[in-house]
Amino acid sequence: MGLRDDIQADLAEAFDDDLADAVRPVAGIRTVKGGYDPGLGGAAPASTIQYSGRGVFGTYLAKEIDGSRIQTEDVKLLVLQSELFEQQAGVVGKTPAAPKIGDQISGYRALNVSEDPASATWTIQLRK
Repeated sequence: MGLRDDIQADLAEAFDDDLADAVRPVAGIRTVKGGYDPGLGGAAPASTIQYSGRGVFGTYLAKEIDGSRIQTEDVKLLVLQSELFEQQAGVVGKTPAAPKIGDQISGYRALNVSEDPASATWTIQLRK
């Protein structure tokens, strides 16, 4: 088991035990514009990517809030990468999902997405 696997296992255990009261379901959706399709004589229809998992919603520290890039009402979301999967026809599949800026996540819009150095978690800045 590598370092990443160890970290993810420890975090999943913490989500199950120590943080169980704070862990919430996470649902994301992204609309991807269709490219040019010569068969249709124009743009192909847009597609939708949906994903779900679980995470911990929190707030930013006062020293992190600068009033423009990070505002007081912004929400910080921590999600386990090993538990975020794309959905196919409403059923969670086994394809890992990667959130992106602009996604709609649990009623918020993603402004910034980053991952930790071990690629175990996503940290997502959300705004209403």
